[in-house]
Amino acid sequence: MANNQHAAPAPVGGSLVNAVTLTCGVLIAVMLAILLVRFLFGLGSVTGLNDGYPWGIWVVFDVVIGSAFACGGFSVAMLVYIFNKGEYHPLVRPALLASLFGYTLAGAGVIFDLGRPWNVWHMFNPWSINLNSVMFEVAVCISLYIIVMWIEFSPTFLEQYGKAEAKRKLGKAMFFIIALGTVLPMMHQSSLGTLLVVLGVQIHPLWQTPLQPLLYLLTAITMGYAVVLFESCLTSTAYRRKLETHMLTPLAKIMLGFLAVYLVVRVADLVVRGALPRAFEPSIEALMFWLEMLCLAAPLLLIGAEANRRNPAKLFLAGVLLMLGGALLRLNGYLIGYETIVGDSGGFSYFPTLPEVLVTAGMFAIEVLGYIIITRRFPVLPRENAQATH
Repeated sequence: MANNQHAAPAPVGGSLVNAVTLTCGVLIAVMLAILLVRFLFGLGSVTGLNDGYPWGIWVVFDVVIGSAFACGGFSVAMLVYIFNKGEYHPLVRPALLASLFGYTLAGAGVIFDLGRPWNVWHMFNPWSINLNSVMFEVAVCISLYIIVMWIEFSPTFLEQYGKAEAKRKLGKAMFFIIALGTVLPMMHQSSLGTLLVVLGVQIHPLWQTPLQPLLYLLTAITMGYAVVLFESCLTSTAYRRKLETHMLTPLAKIMLGFLAVYLVVRVADLVVRGALPRAFEPSIEALMFWLEMLCLAAPLLLIGAEANRRNPAKLFLAGVLLMLGGALLRLNGYLIGYETIVGDSGGFSYFPTLPEVLVTAGMFAIEVLGYIIITRRFPVLPRENAQATH
């Protein structure tokens, strides 16, 4: 086992002021200005939403796709703590940090998209709860998971501020926190697929299947590992650190195993339901379906051979393709393959406005800026002799 696997986490150090952080700051400022207009004048003032399309990119990108990208912490923690693969432990904190921001911002994104955000507290009101609601289950599980992740990540802050006793006491309950952190994402990621099942005939047959909960869970786990590959490659480049290929190579093999299972289930489902011929129709849905499948299948060819999995560039590209494929699965189901049946089915259309896109960019900028600040100032990444450039 490589010695670097036993290295204690340490702050990377370096300046917080650079081109990346300044760009993030500008995007965040623009986002806040747009949100001010949104909360003063309503959703219609900045979005392209309507009665036929009540969900736009703030839900689909920031919540449905964003939470799947944030499954790295759950996926790696499952390997380390459930399957006892301790060699991956150095990947837990960086993956968990990205998950923290992804899920926290997903929760905020829901608030932005609510027509009456001041009523959000009703989901915790016992007299307003609908136990038969899929959305209720998703909302509660995501809310609880955000809290669980902050508790799970808190030893990072306790270490930095010398709170050894508090960390020791928290460690006694950490097994319960980790267990919750494994179960909760399984529940709400599968339920995001269930939402499509509930929508019935409004969803195109290529994505309308009772197996959507399983498909969403499998891709969420796979995307979690893909994000770990993506972030590890970016971090090693940005901070001039050695890429941890001794961990990423076997991790990629596990990722491909989940991917292969997903592809078998996906194709078998289309064949059994008789929906596969719809993929050969001259339509935007068919085109997007093949783009989705291509992105998800390509990594098997790209890094299927073990020698290719030791190539950092191919690992990075495979991670990007898997992230894109999983994102397209969700985009296709929730927007491309969705057709409203409210009133005149041909009377509604949706395309994101520039303010919607800028808010989504601002949300991503918060995640990038937060990741830079915390990794530079708190013990997240394994200690290395090489320091980041200023």
